[in-house]
Order: sequence, then C-alpha cells, then structure tokens
Amino acid sequence: MVDGAAVIIPHPSGEGDHAQHGGGGQTLTPAARQTPATASRSPSPGGGGTPAFDPYAARAQFPILSRTVNGKPLVYLDSAASAQKPRAVIAAMTGLMEGHYANVHRGLHTLANETTEAFEKARETLARFLNAESAEQIVWTKGGTEAINLVAAGLGPSIKPGDEIVVTQMEHHANIVPWHMLRERFGAVLKWAPVLDDGALDMAALAGLIGPRTRLVAVTHMSNVLGTVTDVRAVADLAHAAGALVLVDGCQGAVHCAPDVQALDADFYVFTGHKLYGPTGIGGLYGKRAALEALPPYQGGGEMIATVEQDRVTYAGVPHRFEAGTPPIIEAIGLGAALDWLSGFDRAAIAAHEQALYDHARERLAEFDWLRILGTADGKGAILTFTVADAHAHDIAQIMDRYGVAVRAGLHCAEPLAKRFGVSSSARASFALYNTTEDADAFVDALIRAREFFV
Repeated sequence: MVDGAAVIIPHPSGEGDHAQHGGGGQTLTPAARQTPATASRSPSPGGGGTPAFDPYAARAQFPILSRTVNGKPLVYLDSAASAQKPRAVIAAMTGLMEGHYANVHRGLHTLANETTEAFEKARETLARFLNAESAEQIVWTKGGTEAINLVAAGLGPSIKPGDEIVVTQMEHHANIVPWHMLRERFGAVLKWAPVLDDGALDMAALAGLIGPRTRLVAVTHMSNVLGTVTDVRAVADLAHAAGALVLVDGCQGAVHCAPDVQALDADFYVFTGHKLYGPTGIGGLYGKRAALEALPPYQGGGEMIATVEQDRVTYAGVPHRFEAGTPPIIEAIGLGAALDWLSGFDRAAIAAHEQALYDHARERLAEFDWLRILGTADGKGAILTFTVADAHAHDIAQIMDRYGVAVRAGLHCAEPLAKRFGVSSSARASFALYNTTEDADAFVDALIRAREFFV
C-alpha cells in the first residue's frame, strides 16, 4: 500500500498496480487515513509526486451522475448492487457496434478478426487485473452467479453422499443455492461457519468445520451486506491442508480489494462485470489450471468442441471448453474497457477515499440511538448497512429517494445472514469511487428526514 492518494499513469496494455497489493489485497486502506476533505478535494500531490486522486474528476466521467431525481441531484449509493458506467465503457461498446462488430473466432474476414482480437485482448486485460498467470485461466460467463454454477455443475458428479461443503453465514445466495443443489442431488452436507457479532468471520469455528470429508470451502472475499473482508489466504491454507478446494466469491472483492489471485491461492475466484463499472451480462471465472482441467464441460454447443462426429465428440481445451455458443462479445469488450479505465487509478487511493466517506457518515450518525449498524469488523469495506427503529427498510429507502438518494433495501440476497442478526430487512448505502463528501452528507440528511416520518 502507498501512503496518500497517488494516481498511476495507465500502462498502454492496461496493466494495473498489482505489485502494490500483495497478500491478496486484504487491507482496504493505507496506513495514513485521509479525512473526507483531503480524500475528496486535496489538490496536493500524492505519493511519488503524482496527482492526488480526484473523485470529482472521476465522477465527471459518468454521464448519469449529472441527472436529477425527484428534483434533487442524484446521490447514487447502490454501487454494491450495480455500479454506474464511465464514458470509456460506453464508447468502447458503441464503437464496436458502429465500426467493428462481427462474431468471434473462426471468421476469416476483417471484421471478425478485429472483433476476435478485441475480445481476446479483454480476456488478457482481466488476467492482468487479477494477476492470473495466464489468460487461459479466465473463463467468460454471464456473471458471478453463472461462474459459481459452472463450478458446482462440474463438481456435482464427483460428490459422494456425506461429502462436505463449508460455507459462511455471510454468503450471497449465489454462493449458497448451487451448493444446496449438490445437497439435494448428490447428498452433499453443508456446514456453516458462523459470523461474530461485529460481522467478522469466526476463523476458529471455520477451522473446526474443515475435515477429511470436506470437498470445498466457499467464501466471499467481501460481504455485500457487512463489508467484512475475508482473510482468503488463511482460509485457503486451512482448506488445502485438508485436501479441499476453495472457491471465492469476488463480486465485491474484485472492486474494492485489488485481488491478486496467485497470492490468495484460491482454486476458483468468480467476479461480475457490472459491479466493476462494466456492463451487465458479463463476468467470469478464474481457476487454477489443474482445477479447471478437472471440470467437465458445463454446456454443449459450438465453440467448446474440438471435433464432432456421429458417434463421438471431443472437447476444446481450457478456457474455451466452458464457453459454448456465441459469447457476450460486446459485454466482454466493455468489461475490458472498464478494467483498463479502473487500472489507471491507484486502487489504494480509491479505497482510502471510499473509507473516508464511510467514516464521515458514521461519525455524523454516531449520536442517534435509533440507528443500528450491521457490520463493524476491523478492515471492513465502505458498505453501511443499517436498520431504523420502528421503521421498515423499504419505507426508509423510498422516502430517501424523494431527496434523490438511492440506497438499497431488503435481504440483499443474504437471508441466512439476516436471520443471524435477527432482522427481516435492512437498508444499505455503498460508497464508490465517484461518491463525494457531499454525497455522504446528503445521505445522512436524507436518512434523518426519513426517520422523522416515524417519530
């Protein structure tokens, strides 16, 4: 990590700053914490004499953030559900459709070659972003959910009754339901690692659950509700010592933790594009080569085959054996553009800025006894999930929308976690690189006004 808020000049190939984020990106903030003012407006140089991170300049690259909602400036605090898109992504996708588009692979004409080159370059960009050893370890999917299902479907036939899958109480439904399907269809046993009162994962309990029957440990890198950041490398060490595989849901972690998949040592790492400032309908799966090669094909069709005859079929190698049919070409190239754009910033500076906004909001809300915050673990990310006494989260969110403030309300696709904390619903504000101190203040002001409806 660096001390300050430096910007890295983008490498022509789109390379990021993985070397600054060793250890799997477990720390979200630099050692020297910034105040909201310095994180948002500091004109002073950052580390190494490079310009300070400027969220206002970044924000200006998102056309939607200039609009109003209900006559108020839009304050978008729902990025944990889906982030907004910068002009670089919009231009890349529009430019492809206007000037280059064709189907990829096997085509011999100019447009097919141009599109194939851009499509595979996006795969290479993603490999660099995650610090994968090879682009062949990246499988395109339609999102993180499909990536987890791909792994579950591949493991299913090898599951024996009584084989164990360890998950945590803070998993998203996407990292729960596929394992339930293996329980229903093959007799797998799900074991649940508990979450402590502050939202931290109980590592001692997790270690006690991993044993000789454990086939897989499935954990989130960063909770979409609590903001808790999992020590993935420690989990991987425990699982591998027992001969088990590790799958990491990186849909939030890829955005905020600058993951290095080699340092994390997970067998599988899944992610989704729309939270990474890219388009919907695209995501992917990183896997260690041996882990991917051990999985059978997920779907059948064109592209994933080597040969097809009347009495036999042979399959393509990794990663194409998992990419049946026409892939999400435009979306993959859009995600590549998003990652090139994001890699132009110092990820540590972004994390410091987001954390400063979270801290600022928490400090302003500290005096109110009608507010309950879910998730206060050390090192957590800039997600503020809360309940308001005597008010339903849905009502709070709808009233805040009157003031132009967009937050999410409900179970956040994490029903076991809601039951763990004894809530039927909660509201969530999630801070992103384009949010500002003014956004944090508008959030607090709107929340106070919303609560007044129930007094």
